[in-house]
Amino acid sequence: MSARLSKQDNHRLKEIAKNIRANIIRMLHLAGSGHPAGSLSMVEILVYLYFHQIKHNPENPSWTERDFVLLSNGHHCPALYATLAESGYFPIEELATLRKMGSRLQGHPQRGLLPGVEISAGSLAQGVSQAVGLALALKMDQKENHVFCTMSDGEYQEGQTWEALLLATKYKLGNLSILLDANDIQISGKIENTLSINPLFAKLKSFGWNVIETNGHDFYKLQKAIDKDLKNSEPSVIICHTIAGKGVSFMEKNPEWHGKSPNEEQAEQALSEIENN
Repeated sequence: MSARLSKQDNHRLKEIAKNIRANIIRMLHLAGSGHPAGSLSMVEILVYLYFHQIKHNPENPSWTERDFVLLSNGHHCPALYATLAESGYFPIEELATLRKMGSRLQGHPQRGLLPGVEISAGSLAQGVSQAVGLALALKMDQKENHVFCTMSDGEYQEGQTWEALLLATKYKLGNLSILLDANDIQISGKIENTLSINPLFAKLKSFGWNVIETNGHDFYKLQKAIDKDLKNSEPSVIICHTIAGKGVSFMEKNPEWHGKSPNEEQAEQALSEIENN
């Protein structure tokens, strides 16, 4: 478990989250394409992990004692890229190359291309399968590394997700935690209207998982949920209720911003709102 969050820690994490949100907007505006709504919704989740929870070393990304963060929802990689840059894995200036020809920051992350990226992601639901395999290998080798896997709620419409969940239960992978960015939108609209995954809590419990619900934008509540998770011997899903497009009024809860970039005027407004929030 991580050290108790102080008021100073909470303020520091909020400032980091603000920087990362602003960089996401800048990146997507310069790229002219990408996925702002989901990238903005999962900022606090990634900030909490990288700046308060996990063991990692930006100067040695392959450090064998590190905890692993696997991004299954690969189209939300602007949030991961901005977090890695803020953590010191590569220069922040490189964020401006998102989706450019020859850039290490492609529209979906590729393992081996950029320091800190643990898996290649893009086909939804495959990340959780890789997370289960990694957690199983670590358990077999009696390693203490923990595996955190971020997922979108839309990935629970995929059959492969549920196969992976069954396997994790079979092998009692208590070293695996899924952080579900439950922002309730996907490219087709609202999750509930496209293909409902509810009652998700009950379904996950029936698959043998420890299930916790929390506010995905509150660092104190994220800490409480993760600490509770780490006390359990079975794998856990933390359902982090979030707001798509968090921090930008015209993007919040709006499926239209699943996969388009802001123009000059929209980017300026978004940056102003983020700065003054």
